[in-house]
Amino acid sequence: MRTLALFIFLVLVSGHSLARTQVVMLGTGTPIPTPNRSGPATAIIVNGKAYIVDFGPGIVRRAAALSKEYGGPLNALNVDQLGIAFLTHLHHDHTAGLPDLVYTSWTHGREDAFELYGPPGTATMATHVAKAWQEDNRYRLYGLEPATPSGWKINAHEIAEGVVYADELVTVEAFKVKHGTWPNAFGYRFTTPDKVIVISGDAAYDPKLEAMATNADILIHEVVSEAALNQRSEFWQRYHRSNHTTSYELAALASRAKPALLILYHVLVFGLEDEVVLQEVRSRYDGEVILAEDLDIFE
Repeated sequence: MRTLALFIFLVLVSGHSLARTQVVMLGTGTPIPTPNRSGPATAIIVNGKAYIVDFGPGIVRRAAALSKEYGGPLNALNVDQLGIAFLTHLHHDHTAGLPDLVYTSWTHGREDAFELYGPPGTATMATHVAKAWQEDNRYRLYGLEPATPSGWKINAHEIAEGVVYADELVTVEAFKVKHGTWPNAFGYRFTTPDKVIVISGDAAYDPKLEAMATNADILIHEVVSEAALNQRSEFWQRYHRSNHTTSYELAALASRAKPALLILYHVLVFGLEDEVVLQEVRSRYDGEVILAEDLDIFE
């Protein structure tokens, strides 16, 4: 028995050592409709399975651009494979892609109900999305255009802090972040066999987020430029500082947390060049930092 147990242990260790985790930036934008940046959306892919975080406008087209079915490198982003997502908060720029994500993946062949995890209010949103598209759903279920019988459904799971999901590939832990007056805004920590990945969502500086990011392999964090912010009125400066993390605050956070890689997304620059915020972070942080673009892949 001991020999058999040792064999099983070695097989499991070997399987985990072959695990491959990838981070794909499907959307890196903000509520400002910048043409080259879709709404916030990130795919964390583990051994060929995609876990989506946020679903801003344009998410399905961005996923399709990298999918094998449309000539890209990633089977995990084939549209019918998109079946689970985690929502940081209910701002429209993070949620407007939900009907596209659910129903386009369904009409491409996804069979199971879509699994959706998010803060209180997520279930209400899912219910109203299903109601808004009920005639389309009815046609695809009972009309001339066939679709799978259950793929239109959304299983909404409203979360609190702590582990909110786990399977054989990943453990997902949610933690509250400060985002203005939102009562429930979350960041997520993904633990896979080979990586720890933390994503901030929209968040002002918070020691809790820093603790979750300490020694992570990848920290994906929103940021607002100090130079750009200083050009705004006093009201908007107060607003953005209560909702977002400035470049200098993020540099200090990363200097203490020491992620192996810091990825900047949801960059607020208010008309300045995006690279300004990268330069600001680099001026006070000497670790590896990258300003993400849509369709970037990190391993």
